[in-house]
Amino acid sequence: MHGVSGLSRHVAILRNSYHHWTGERLIAAGLEGEAAVQWLDAAPFAVVSHDAGPDPIFNYANRTALQLFGLSWKEFTALPSRLSAGPMEQGERARLLERVSRYGYIDDYAGIRISGNGRQFRISNATVWNLLDEDGRYCGQAAMIPEWDDRL
Repeated sequence: MHGVSGLSRHVAILRNSYHHWTGERLIAAGLEGEAAVQWLDAAPFAVVSHDAGPDPIFNYANRTALQLFGLSWKEFTALPSRLSAGPMEQGERARLLERVSRYGYIDDYAGIRISGNGRQFRISNATVWNLLDEDGRYCGQAAMIPEWDDRL
């Protein structure tokens, strides 16, 4: 996903899929295209997404998420999403993704994640949802993380 048009399309998928499943807004009303991209990038909550591959790779993170995970855009978008959770959390993560696949979204996720330098942090009250492209086809999953704590 390179360039503004690709990012604008992806942010539209994030926004529209979030609204489809939750009935709520992810991005401030009235913002489209580059304005929506900029608003979401500067949001005070973390947003990440991964593709629909057999071992999904992250394909989006806003600034808050990149800071939280301690990675650059290039590093983050090369990372299999399963590696954001430690070995002890893998079973819980698999159950979460299965619940999201079954119901379209969940809005009560909490768990331990790992930053790029190995620092662990707890996320809570996260919403995780399935991404649907313009034709309604499944194209990955995303998470909005409003709360986190480094004190474990």
